[in-house]
Amino acid sequence: MQDLIDSIRKFAEERDWEQFHSPKNLSMALTVEAGELMEYMQWLTEEESRNLPPDKLAQVEDEIGDVMIYLFRIADQLDINPLEAAQKKLVKNAGKYPVENAKGNALKYTEFK
Repeated sequence: MQDLIDSIRKFAEERDWEQFHSPKNLSMALTVEAGELMEYMQWLTEEESRNLPPDKLAQVEDEIGDVMIYLFRIADQLDINPLEAAQKKLVKNAGKYPVENAKGNALKYTEFK
């Protein structure tokens, strides 16, 4: 992971993009890329979204790459380890969504009885 972050940082530095890569700007770019990813799923059935044809799958792969690049770039700018952040969040979510309340439903934790 650190090699990827270093490669992304070098890519930006070589192009003198540091001046544009504030966390604010990067978060907006991340949202744009996530929207582009979502665009490929729009209007598909659940089944179609799980079985994309090879050409669409390749396009989705590109968008996932863009999302990851921007996400890692934000993390780098804020000195956050994205894997550690995900692990911490998973622990928090386990507390919010205990198996006995969350299994088999899509309720938000605030809706549990």
